[in-house]
Amino acid sequence: MSQPNTMQAVVAHTTGGSDVLEVVKRAVPQPGPGEVLLKVAAAGINRPDIMQRKGVIAVPAGVTDIFGLEAAGVIVAIGADVKHLQVGDKVMALMSGGAYAQYCVATADHCLRVPGNIGMEEAAVLPEGLFTVWHNLVELGRLSAGDTVLIHGGASGIGTLAIQIASAMGAIVITTVGDYSKAPVLHKLGASCVVDYKKDDFVAACLKETQGKGVDVVIDIVGGSYIAKNMAAMAQGARHVSLSFIEGSVVPIDLQVMMRKQLTLTSSTMRPKSVQEKTRIAQAVTKHVLPLITSGRIKPYVYQRLPLAQAAMGQDLLDSGTCIGKVALIPEPVISFFDHFADSATFNHLYKTSC
Repeated sequence: MSQPNTMQAVVAHTTGGSDVLEVVKRAVPQPGPGEVLLKVAAAGINRPDIMQRKGVIAVPAGVTDIFGLEAAGVIVAIGADVKHLQVGDKVMALMSGGAYAQYCVATADHCLRVPGNIGMEEAAVLPEGLFTVWHNLVELGRLSAGDTVLIHGGASGIGTLAIQIASAMGAIVITTVGDYSKAPVLHKLGASCVVDYKKDDFVAACLKETQGKGVDVVIDIVGGSYIAKNMAAMAQGARHVSLSFIEGSVVPIDLQVMMRKQLTLTSSTMRPKSVQEKTRIAQAVTKHVLPLITSGRIKPYVYQRLPLAQAAMGQDLLDSGTCIGKVALIPEPVISFFDHFADSATFNHLYKTSC
């Protein structure tokens, strides 16, 4: 069946609040060598999308202005030199942009086959987290069985995956949340200790849980004042990995603490990595993590599903900190709770009171 020439996609006409997002008509992209074209079943919303919209991070040169770093869908066209995938395959893919659309192009080597025990919407919220957690927690953080890891933002998409992967590897997980009502879910995912950072001292909790030794790995998304606190909670020879900087990226570092404890402070961001590096990570995820998803040991957590036209609402929901897991966007029309309210004022009132 031939594909349409145009599609709906989400872009921003300027930087700012979620109201700058708009659905526009764009030409359906065509796959080049080593690429595939997906008919998108669902796309995941990620914090880098929000940072891009706010102007905190820029779109890399040569990358589409259409939002979205991950999607799941069916391959409908294949570019030259693609040998291991074919039209009709169901895949989930990491990309540098373009997922908030009805069709998107992905590098074939960055596509992961969708395990048969999960749906496409669940698959759509996995790639960015799988690549990020494997590289940062396992490779840079050098996590191993018996380690204790502190994961900030345990209820986030990254956090829920990091907890499950760390637990599956035999690590002890301490995590922070802004609302202790989320703790039962995080305990179920594998967290041994959940700390409400608004009420309790996570440094004291880490030292108590480790009998004064400190944690071996920290996965941080806050930056700012958290860096010094994280270092105080870390054990001798521990590794600190920064994924984001909600509280600020420029921070003072006490080199005496770093030297005395022989700490490693490192960081990475996935989007600018080379095609070759992402391919290597995709191969590692396929080998080590996908079997855990297939077995049910690791499960994606979709907090809400929204139509593509509600991308702004989805980003606001993620940014509010009320989510557990991720928000998925569905390009095709769907019948949902939201469709019962034609009056946007009524819908917005319900949305705000529920968040």
